[in-house]
Amino acid sequence: MPKHEFSIDMTCEGCSNSVTHVLNKLRDVQFEIDLPNKRVCIDSEHRVDTLLATLKKTGKSISYLGEK
Repeated sequence: MPKHEFSIDMTCEGCSNSVTHVLNKLRDVQFEIDLPNKRVCIDSEHRVDTLLATLKKTGKSISYLGEK
């Protein structure tokens, strides 16, 4: 499964909980949240634009860093 890394403007546990909440709604997704570095690494067969659209539901600033 491809690993995709995103930068997300997370400042607290509430922010990371929002990311967890939206990603858990997708099927076949595994992810790791690195709150101190404001990164999320996602293992998924979903397209990058689908992952971006999902992450944008958090209301946070998101950027795609590339495959890891």
